[in-house]
Amino acid sequence: MGGSHNKFMKPSKDPKLITEAVLDVLTTAVLVVEDEALTIGYMNSAAEAIFGTSKHRSIGTSALDLLQDSPGNEGVEAFNRFADIFTSEQSFTRRATEFRTRSGAEVTADLTVSFDAVSRCLIIELQPINRLVRINRDDQALASAETTRRMVRGLAHEIKNPLGGLRGAAQLLERELENRAHTEYTGIIIREADRLSELVDRLLGPNREPRIEPSNIHELLEHVVRLVDAEMPGQVRFVRDYDPSLPEIQSDESQIIRALLNVVRNAWQILHEQPPANGEAVITLRTRVVRTFTLRSVLHRMVARIDIIDNGPGVAEDLVGQIFVPMISGRPQGTGLGLAIAQSIISQHGGVIECDSRPGKTCFSVFLPLEESVNDG
Repeated sequence: MGGSHNKFMKPSKDPKLITEAVLDVLTTAVLVVEDEALTIGYMNSAAEAIFGTSKHRSIGTSALDLLQDSPGNEGVEAFNRFADIFTSEQSFTRRATEFRTRSGAEVTADLTVSFDAVSRCLIIELQPINRLVRINRDDQALASAETTRRMVRGLAHEIKNPLGGLRGAAQLLERELENRAHTEYTGIIIREADRLSELVDRLLGPNREPRIEPSNIHELLEHVVRLVDAEMPGQVRFVRDYDPSLPEIQSDESQIIRALLNVVRNAWQILHEQPPANGEAVITLRTRVVRTFTLRSVLHRMVARIDIIDNGPGVAEDLVGQIFVPMISGRPQGTGLGLAIAQSIISQHGGVIECDSRPGKTCFSVFLPLEESVNDG
């Protein structure tokens, strides 16, 4: 009887694997430090995302190697205090600690360090505050963009209907004119009506649902580079920093190309109008996998991050929050439609575009989901 019972019992799972699986779902970054040299023994997926590295690369190295060794970096000061905890065995908490990672990312996080008497290790927890701020900002920006998009689409339809009548009337008038010299004026009316109609079509943005299929984001980026380089041959240097381990994304390739092209072309136009101080226009294309990341209030296990970075003058601070609103542009000759359309396309794919800018470095980051949300299992 006992043997029969054991026969149908499920094999026990490795507790270590269960623990790591649970820790990898957390949005709180967790590091385990083994000794006074701050040797990393473990880090979860959220920690990998914050520090821009992998656990395989970081385990066995010092936690200080995760940070940028620069003046005023609060993180270095806080991390240097960890070694004392091995002696005092007292927990340590520091609120709203600002630190810069090795990759240059600026993070603000609540920091808690606990000493585990059994393993004699430190458990370091970081709860990013700016992550919550980013999520709220993205939600507000997307809601505002959606409201603006509906208003603009309604206005565009109201404009397009009489434009068709205006163009038709000009064509009829042109046929009736006996003096052919006067057709020059009807020709102007028709051409300007067509120009306005094209502008309205751009305002309306994508007019169909995405046709989703597996796509290699690096192939799409290379296609965009070829298109831009054909328009402005040799006028900008492209630097690639691709992550070869990046999985395929699920996307409508033509729409994603259009969105990326709008962002890259926008960067080139700014560099063309306001060349960098050193004279060389550079656009860097960088791809990374980000783990445990929230997009549009949905937590995803894996997200693709595509950074498009230029060394131009930067976006004015008062425009950064409005850069994706139609008809608002930081360029004197800009229409403000390219970035708005790009955001709309990426939003249709469940993603978002963010902008971080300062003089000499403007980074547009495109985030696209790679897997189903954590909540969806």
